[in-house]
Amino acid sequence: MRQSKRQKEVNQFVDKTKVYSLEEAVEVLQGCPKPKFDESLEFALKLGVDPKKSDQQVRGTVFLPHGTGKRRKVVVFAKGPKAEEAQKAGADLVGEEDLFDKIKGGWLDFDILIATPDMMRLVGRLGKLLGPRNLMPTPKAGTVTLEVGRAVQEMKAGRVEFKTNKMGVIDAAVGKLSFTKDQLVENARALISAIISARPASAKNYMQGLSLASTMGPGLKISARETSI
Repeated sequence: MRQSKRQKEVNQFVDKTKVYSLEEAVEVLQGCPKPKFDESLEFALKLGVDPKKSDQQVRGTVFLPHGTGKRRKVVVFAKGPKAEEAQKAGADLVGEEDLFDKIKGGWLDFDILIATPDMMRLVGRLGKLLGPRNLMPTPKAGTVTLEVGRAVQEMKAGRVEFKTNKMGVIDAAVGKLSFTKDQLVENARALISAIISARPASAKNYMQGLSLASTMGPGLKISARETSI
């Protein structure tokens, strides 16, 4: 396959045989020729788990100290005082039946959905729409809660959900390449620590391989030492 001029330039920055530290990988990716937009730093960690087994599913949330660099649209199912609390905290849209009808009609222009427990009977009816897009609120992810104001603020400030996909890999963006190297490394280490803390008791050979990549850039293998903190 013929390589583009940019790809040839990128290849000059990357040693595909090398295993990098987090600092080295971020430095290389930030130094690569850039496209005309601010790329994300993409994190991919392979775990030694079988996601088909309920006792080996890895899922949780983590607060990235420097945020994701992306404005996140947060929608809330709540009523009464809890709806007012969500609005004051900065939710982009708050509703009940009206919000249900909007989403049922195909509107999915949001990144995070939060709900109070009493609204989950209504939200559950949207499972076929929300589930495949990873938008269904769950208590484990902190998106089914009575503390809706706090949840809205945290999700907008940098709290993100992580979970294994069908291949046992956790994929996540840990910031923008315009961040400083230290900010990106701190965000990545915060996510690694959270994943280590979420280790299922039955998991063997848990951390199997980490790579970092920019949105349009190469994937770099990261030293196993970085996942043993």
